[in-house]
Amino acid sequence: WYHDNLTRHAAEALLLSNGQDGSYLLRKSNEREDLYSLSVRGKDSVKHFHVEHTGTSFRFGFNEFSSLKELVMHFANQPLIGSETGTLIVLKHPYPRQVEEPSIYESVRVHTAMQTGRTESDLVPNAPSLGTKEGYLIKQGKIVKNWKTRWFTLHRNELKYFKDQTATEPIRALDLTECSAVQFDYSQERVNCFCLVFPLRTYYLCAKTGIEADEWIKILRWKLSQIRKQLEERNATLSS
Repeated sequence: WYHDNLTRHAAEALLLSNGQDGSYLLRKSNEREDLYSLSVRGKDSVKHFHVEHTGTSFRFGFNEFSSLKELVMHFANQPLIGSETGTLIVLKHPYPRQVEEPSIYESVRVHTAMQTGRTESDLVPNAPSLGTKEGYLIKQGKIVKNWKTRWFTLHRNELKYFKDQTATEPIRALDLTECSAVQFDYSQERVNCFCLVFPLRTYYLCAKTGIEADEWIKILRWKLSQIRKQLEERNATLSS
């Protein structure tokens, strides 16, 4: 989770776009050669804390560590940080230097070097629906049009939302096979909003950043395209 030449701006973009509450990384500070920065994502923002390298030790807050290993062990055992603004942040998820891209690609169904005479169904069984995503979104209520933060999970063709990340039972599970469209929505007073259109209701959701809203829209649209493709294939099979 050490990122050598990451800027403050890039660290914030990474942690806000791909991280979650408690994601953190260490980077070189932009201010001085002897300073490093511990960047940690809170619920709505990224906080930065100085780690000073004296040449023989590392200083963090009121603590001094003789080695980098000792510093890392300290974070592992005492992950709670209190900032000068009174905010408490827990180091939960190290943000690795090497990260996998989000899985919003179509799966390869057939790849052959030469014509074998076999059909797709001979080669590969129907692949399971790929692509998952989770995170907090702000949802508009159905009757009282207030906005509440909810934890959303996307798995296969189901979008569930929970009261928060710790809840075990969802408030509702939305079947995406019934969804007709996903699009940006500019009718709300809030920014970074999008909507999911169902026969009986349109769900209005807002993300914290435009990047996050764009990611949700892309993967949800990809899901809908996969559902339509499967439906077309099934209808073609039935008609033949």
